[in-house]
Amino acid sequence: MIDQGELQEALAVAGVDGWLLFDFHGLNPVAGRVLGLTGMNTRRLFVLLPRGGEPIAVAHKIELQGLEGFPGRVIPYARWSELHAALETLVSGRRLAMEISPEDAVPYLDRVPYGVVELLRRLGATVVPSGALVSRFAARWSAAEADDHRAAAEILASVAREILAKAVDETDAGLSESALQARVVAAVEGRGLVFDDLPIVAFGANSAKPHYEPHPGRDAILRAGDVMLLDLWAGRSRSTVFADQTWIGFAGSRPPARVALVWRTVSEARDAAIELIQRAAAERRPVAGYEADRAARGVIEAAGFGDAFVHRTGHSIDRDLHGSGPHLDDYETHDDRLLVPGVGFSVEPGIYLAGEFGMRSEVNVFWAEPGPEVTPGEPQVELIVAGS
Repeated sequence: MIDQGELQEALAVAGVDGWLLFDFHGLNPVAGRVLGLTGMNTRRLFVLLPRGGEPIAVAHKIELQGLEGFPGRVIPYARWSELHAALETLVSGRRLAMEISPEDAVPYLDRVPYGVVELLRRLGATVVPSGALVSRFAARWSAAEADDHRAAAEILASVAREILAKAVDETDAGLSESALQARVVAAVEGRGLVFDDLPIVAFGANSAKPHYEPHPGRDAILRAGDVMLLDLWAGRSRSTVFADQTWIGFAGSRPPARVALVWRTVSEARDAAIELIQRAAAERRPVAGYEADRAARGVIEAAGFGDAFVHRTGHSIDRDLHGSGPHLDDYETHDDRLLVPGVGFSVEPGIYLAGEFGMRSEVNVFWAEPGPEVTPGEPQVELIVAGS
């Protein structure tokens, strides 16, 4: 459970009477992260963290084991009428924060089903979004998670550099995307990290497909002049914070002017977003996720590639690779949540030219105690080219 003093302060700032956490079959990862409960989750669970008084859980009678040691009162139910009665005593007349997002504006916050909100409102609750609480208590990394992330970030960067530096010279060797993917997996796992999904390896025109997946027998073979995109994410375990990076190579020694221009634009856009965040931190002024997206997008638009940047600049990272905290986004959504100390996120602008090639440069940022920290320590500056 989270620190009660800090929670009380946050609830007061948010102007709510409490934070009502709901989960059912793992629908709401925020609840799992905040509560840290174990055991089965096949029935509706509600936990009220009030602005004053002890926490209260409303849990089904067959799933009370996971609440052993709960630091508050547990109200068991079995019948639906018992559930409704318990909830009414809990919520009536109260203004409560929950994981909702009006009009689904930010899907990563919209974790509570409409019917649950409808029920609570009928029982007398005023339900409001919990975005600031999620950022502060669910998306924030622990010291151990930050250390895990840093270690994973350096391993991924080392593997990416080494493998791409070798692969860019293999234009006559029949190297396929899936074969290079297998090399990456073996190298990363050999360094002690684990994946939750396979990395993206894309050659040539396939690199212009942001979420491309290679398949043996149907994937591309590396040709001279191909752009090579490697997007890889892994961590020390599946229950900690991963690192997530994208690296770019070129199968040749002299990239054409258009390739060089796109790389320069993407890397400058990445750096513009980071500089905005670091400057705001140094000036001790608030900065929201959408502002960083605008900074990166402005660079790409000024270079004439605005229509080819078709996703947000970055996503939250917590124990979920695409986490519940603030995203760098004023494109897919307008994420006005503040970037706050303790959270982490990717910075990954991209340009995708259909039928030609695509590039994305991705690093991560963790807002550590001294300020925003970029991982890996040495991000990609130049294209990885043949003979380098």
